[in-house]
Amino acid sequence: MPDTKPLFVVLDCVDSTNNYAMAKVHAGLAKQGDAYFSFIQTNGKGQRGKNWHTGNRQNIALSIVIVPSQLYVNEQFKLSAAVALTCVDFFSQFAGEETKIKWPNDIYWRDRKAGGILIENVIGSDTTANKKTKNKISGTFWKFAVVGIGININQAMFNNELSNAISLKQITGKEFEVTELAKQLHLLVLQKLNELSTQPFEKILQQYNERLFKKNEVVRLKKDNIIFATTVKEVTANGLLFTTDLIDNFFDFGEVEWLL
Repeated sequence: MPDTKPLFVVLDCVDSTNNYAMAKVHAGLAKQGDAYFSFIQTNGKGQRGKNWHTGNRQNIALSIVIVPSQLYVNEQFKLSAAVALTCVDFFSQFAGEETKIKWPNDIYWRDRKAGGILIENVIGSDTTANKKTKNKISGTFWKFAVVGIGININQAMFNNELSNAISLKQITGKEFEVTELAKQLHLLVLQKLNELSTQPFEKILQQYNERLFKKNEVVRLKKDNIIFATTVKEVTANGLLFTTDLIDNFFDFGEVEWLL
């Protein structure tokens, strides 16, 4: 019998744990829950094409392979919300209730960034899809997701372009064993995704919104070179940021930029 227990692979150095995990996926060498952790990332990925700087052996750089068999292609926010909620709960164990989710899935402590999530997907088509696949829509289905998580743990100094970054050590004054924390986080993510498949998403969405960064506060956003003030209300079930000012607004990911 093949071993179905998820792997936790510890790497010394890679360009990107997401790249490494995705290569395993495309080679047919990855399965549900397999995780790849690296002490050093030379070219880590962040949202919208940005780099994620991990620091030399100081932070969590972790990618988890997910087979989202119970989710449709248009339900990608459900996975994003579940992972973000897991990460904020994990970080708040040590840093306290000032840990929040900055929409869509950054981890913030007060007004400073402690972590980020990047999810990359493999979408299948009719030529590859099994007819019994539950999550197939209009000839496409969601084959794999690679969930990349970067969290600042022991890094004490950041370069100027990361002036709003913060680590767990800076908050608590304590040093942590990074690999053990990454293993804990891996298991917590898998537990939360099990909840996602067995419980109504409304519960996860409610918890996500309870931890939403700047909820019911006025923030400045930028859209198409226009800067405006608006009040953050919540995130909808399909992942839109709902804010209100003179009118109600619903923003998709990538449509607006936060100005903090």
